[in-house]
Amino acid sequence: MLPDQLQPIAPAQPRAIGTAVVEVAGDAQGHTRLQRLRQSGAMKVLFPQTFRPDMQGVVVNAAGGMTGGDRFDVQASVQAAGRLTMTTQAAERIYRALSDKPATVRNSLTVEEGARLNWLPQETILFDASRLDRRLEIDLQSSAQVLMVETLVFGRAAMGETVGQVDLKDRISITRDGVPVFCDGVTMTGSAVEHLFRAAIAQGAGGVSTVVLVHPQAATFLKTLRQLLPPMGGASLLADDVLVARALAPDSFDLRRALIPMLEHLSDTPLPAAWRL
Repeated sequence: MLPDQLQPIAPAQPRAIGTAVVEVAGDAQGHTRLQRLRQSGAMKVLFPQTFRPDMQGVVVNAAGGMTGGDRFDVQASVQAAGRLTMTTQAAERIYRALSDKPATVRNSLTVEEGARLNWLPQETILFDASRLDRRLEIDLQSSAQVLMVETLVFGRAAMGETVGQVDLKDRISITRDGVPVFCDGVTMTGSAVEHLFRAAIAQGAGGVSTVVLVHPQAATFLKTLRQLLPPMGGASLLADDVLVARALAPDSFDLRRALIPMLEHLSDTPLPAAWRL
């Protein structure tokens, strides 16, 4: 544990609020075009030139992190035949909460017929005494595809940080035509260190990633994906077209080093530049 004076300091008042609404659609030539963009507060979405028919959106938190009472919402819609990859400019940081209110994140994603979304945010780093309430909801139409990853890192191992106290509630829900295909939830309160060292939870790992692919040929990716997993990891099929993997590692660097080839294997487009080591 670092001395108190060296612990990450939460951003000062006022609380940060950010929202973004993104809508894209494919055109007759097979190119994805931006249909709508609305952004406010501390959240921005940038669209780098990829020189490919798909689009890429980069979410930027101009507040530099989150603390108790902050709220950030993303709503994204990939309309018929669109191809969109969304990532973040950097790892999201959840700082020490100065009150009993959590930082709140609500991400709501819709993928229509024949469309594909790659939801690939960089890791979320939780610091000591942080509070986070996050929900990711993905609504698919019958022929839609999605690849998603969410990563939680408990402190920065390279800085000698440990997370003595945390209040975490994290929920992921994927539905297709209103029917659940994947639901996952993590609730952690108290000492993260003690929880993570339990063999049934993380066996001392400091970072965990959840990867889900909904794709008609998901089963064909399974064998190679298992070969790419880190020592603490596993992958299985929930259905013929739903592939789920969990990967754990001591720190964010080792976890990302494992995730990059995994995501490259599962993705239909090159990974965003922000994912490079």
